[in-house]
Amino acid sequence: LGIGADEIEDKLKADWVKADSFVPVATIPKIQEVDLLTVNPDETVLEEKEKQDTLLKIPGIMLSDVKVRTYYLKEAASHLVGYVQAVTAEDLQEHKGEGYRTNSVIGKTGLETLYEKELKGTDGCEICIVDANGNKKSVIAYEPKKDGEDIHTTIDGDLQSTLYEQFKEDRGCSVALNPYTGEVLALVSTPSYDNNDFVRGMDNSQWSALNENEDRPLYNRFRQTWCPGSTFKPVIAAIGLKVGAFTANDDFGNEGLAWQKDSSWGDYTVTTLHDYEPVILKNALIYSDNIYFAKAALKIGADQLMQSLNQIGFNQELPFDIKMSESQYSNMDKIETEIQLADSGYGQGQILVNPLHLASIFTAFLNDGNMIKPYLHADGGSTSSEIWIKDVFSPQIVSEVMEGLEGVVNNPEGTGYGACREDIRLAGKTGTAELKATKEDTSGTEIGWFTVFTTDRDAKNPILLISMVENVKDIGGSGYVVEKDKAILDEYLGNE
Repeated sequence: LGIGADEIEDKLKADWVKADSFVPVATIPKIQEVDLLTVNPDETVLEEKEKQDTLLKIPGIMLSDVKVRTYYLKEAASHLVGYVQAVTAEDLQEHKGEGYRTNSVIGKTGLETLYEKELKGTDGCEICIVDANGNKKSVIAYEPKKDGEDIHTTIDGDLQSTLYEQFKEDRGCSVALNPYTGEVLALVSTPSYDNNDFVRGMDNSQWSALNENEDRPLYNRFRQTWCPGSTFKPVIAAIGLKVGAFTANDDFGNEGLAWQKDSSWGDYTVTTLHDYEPVILKNALIYSDNIYFAKAALKIGADQLMQSLNQIGFNQELPFDIKMSESQYSNMDKIETEIQLADSGYGQGQILVNPLHLASIFTAFLNDGNMIKPYLHADGGSTSSEIWIKDVFSPQIVSEVMEGLEGVVNNPEGTGYGACREDIRLAGKTGTAELKATKEDTSGTEIGWFTVFTTDRDAKNPILLISMVENVKDIGGSGYVVEKDKAILDEYLGNE
């Protein structure tokens, strides 16, 4: 069982224990004969059956059925769902008078914590008079138990599992939503852990393996903020068009693959990967031109950019059931230098964005410029949309930016062309964010992104999907994420 003799002895010494008491020492999954009758029984099932058989050979050991919370999606949704555990002395003190007892369980993380009051229910009780043989003679008082509420979420369990299976070996996260209603379809963080282990109990070796793993499987990545790289370029484009800093057809000029504003930048340059003409917005998005968007940010100006970003939810809490880290444009209270401003134009500098917030911003490109509010609690099965921020961009701006985003996926030169489909029109934006100490640093990492979405409001399964992998430097950059998201969309969308 992976527990020490001392721990078992402590349980046996509890005040309530009598000579004939059944003292629970561990909770393990119940394996029944039907579980073994499949053609190829799961290896874990066979191991658990062998464990049960071995336990029953030990004198004094009994197995007793007990109902515990079971999480069927396991690792695929553990960061989202969370888990319950036995209450602690601190829990009892904090929730004094709320009906918790020493044998109660309480939500510790995720949705289990968020909806603890609704899920909890109330214990029943009975006060009765019995005779010397324990037979009930009369009931003095009776209070029936009350089950907790059923909580229905918008999560698509199949999509959640598919995303997890694709990215389970990667450090990253994915969010998916219906861009027209705001229904959140998936929230995945990888690598992960089995939340059932927290309910049944873990031995020290299991806990150490989780806690000391350098990939940090307990870390919830979809709640954090990350450097968005080129996925931020459409946002800069739309802001620039909105404030009149440039037009979609303004040619910024071909600067080659490296550029700096003037000699005041010293040896600092902005680099890009592709040489193309004309250097207009549509092409800049398709080729993901860093130089174009550095220039765009300079044309917008720091004050105007900060004000515009604040208007679309930066430096404020996302209106969502789960608390997310706030997106930012600076580690301080403002963009301080010209170089920082230029870097911000292509999603670097000190720009950090929460993935669900980024998804909400992208909904504006599908809803005539309105940002849709994401939601998770499916109250009464409603699928109506609620606008979070109205008229973020005009329909004309949306049209001009979308021309480039559709080109990213459908133009053979586009960085997201690997996800192109013949049956369903997709649009999106790739991104690769470099994280390094200096310009010369060659040991830094690269964050890979892909934002992709269906463009037809009448599509059978409309979806906006954003995936991020922490280190794609030596595995294909953002192309690695595009390939995995394509496989996910192929399964989710099927053939329409």
